[in-house]
Amino acid sequence: MRGVVFTGERQLDITTVPDPAPGPTEIVLEMKASGLCGSDLKFYRRPKEFKFMSLGLKEPDGPVIAGHEPCGVIADIGRDVPRSQWSRGDRVMVHHYAGCTVCPHCRTGWTQMCVEGATVFGVNGNGGHATYMKVPASTLVRLPDPLSFATGAAISCGTGTAFGALVRMNVTARDTVVIIGQGPVGLSGTQLAAAMGARVIAVDISPERARRAGELGAHETIDASSEDPVERVRELTGGVGASRTMDTSGTAAGRSVAVRCAAPWGVTGLVGEGGTLTVDVSPDVLRKQLTILGSWTFSTVGQADCAQFVARHDIAVDQLFSDRWSLDEAEAAYVKFDGQASGKAVFLM
Repeated sequence: MRGVVFTGERQLDITTVPDPAPGPTEIVLEMKASGLCGSDLKFYRRPKEFKFMSLGLKEPDGPVIAGHEPCGVIADIGRDVPRSQWSRGDRVMVHHYAGCTVCPHCRTGWTQMCVEGATVFGVNGNGGHATYMKVPASTLVRLPDPLSFATGAAISCGTGTAFGALVRMNVTARDTVVIIGQGPVGLSGTQLAAAMGARVIAVDISPERARRAGELGAHETIDASSEDPVERVRELTGGVGASRTMDTSGTAAGRSVAVRCAAPWGVTGLVGEGGTLTVDVSPDVLRKQLTILGSWTFSTVGQADCAQFVARHDIAVDQLFSDRWSLDEAEAAYVKFDGQASGKAVFLM
């Protein structure tokens, strides 16, 4: 089979390796879709001599096939996997972490928090940018029939991450939700929060991304390159602020906006990776009785819940994708994606 391997410094190879065979508790998927995620770029751009332990990850045994948003159909099943649970041809997503399976985090579906350290598919374990992918059966999440494989790939990371944060923030139809950053995760948050009945105010420094947010369900949009988003949110909320705010930008500026435009007794969710948060604690947190929470991706149960929510509310997650590629076009796909000027991208097999 063929697979995409990042070799460092914005280079990649499309390599040929033997087709995988499942171990006793493993399943082999025929890949149908594999999303490109912003967090892939730090590994695409990494130095040649990069050490995974610098990120708290186990070092891989050799070259790793990229892609941590996998979706496909079951092609082969290990001998100890219950046939009452999985069958050849089943449509599935992958929860893109593997752990020890027995610690409290693994047993509750939060494998990324495994006390022994998780393998992250597409990072230090083979991922979905390939013809086939071998995973533990415990990582599979069923893809509802109404959803496309591309939608399943999005739910396997970005869309699922947005859903997990909104659920932890307890967003309801009573809320005004400000979402800072309208990349794929933020746009997913806009779609999902609107489907939850909330009033959504979308913020981005890109006028084009702000416009896209309006097309995908935001009730108001703010171009932060031309106006103060905190002041504008206050204008839109009668001076009160938003009951829920979420930062997906991963920037110090975006996080600051999320905290400062939150209303008294509000909740601010931090989703975007990296960067720092600096706050004026007394006026912005203590005297507003503000709750600040961090939300890191989702559990296996949360991934399944997200898929069911998307199917039940007929959310057009496919509209997130601006680019669809074949594996043969991987080099061009990542050159374009590295520019961060387009929307979400996906390999379709």
